[in-house]
Amino acid sequence: MFWEHMTNAIRILGLDPGLRRTGWGVVQVEGARIAHVAHGVVAPRDTAPLAERLLGLHRGVAEVVARWAPHEAAIEETFVTANGASTLKLGHARAAAMLAPAAAGLPVAEYAATVVKKAVVGTGGADKAQVAFMVGRILPAAGGVTADAADALAVAICHAHARKARAVGAAA
Repeated sequence: MFWEHMTNAIRILGLDPGLRRTGWGVVQVEGARIAHVAHGVVAPRDTAPLAERLLGLHRGVAEVVARWAPHEAAIEETFVTANGASTLKLGHARAAAMLAPAAAGLPVAEYAATVVKKAVVGTGGADKAQVAFMVGRILPAAGGVTADAADALAVAICHAHARKARAVGAAA
């Protein structure tokens, strides 16, 4: 694959946290080129107690970090709902996922869902199908991806764009 031959490339891990399914996606960026590396979902057993599910998420993301050796990570911020208990549990899942790259010494950027959608689709109000479609257009080598993995790849793409914008701003 083309990403294997990149020399000054930065590998980015994107995470879409969820208590049942945490999507992950790894992209590699060199200059303006972005390439798909890998993607998947960490899905702990639904019937396990909360602490075991959180541990499973943490271990699963840690395995992804160890296997794909990203340089940076990015995660979607928690979407606050009217159901406080659900929002709190999602926050726990986000923390469990976020700790794995942090423990490996990686910087972890955070992006609101609307920012991720705007970076990939062009509008912050895009739905999951639109995000998945655009991820497929930007990263055709990814093939068909689940919604969770597509969202995680979208977070990685968003971070790639944001870091490029920061570099341009710093150079100006």
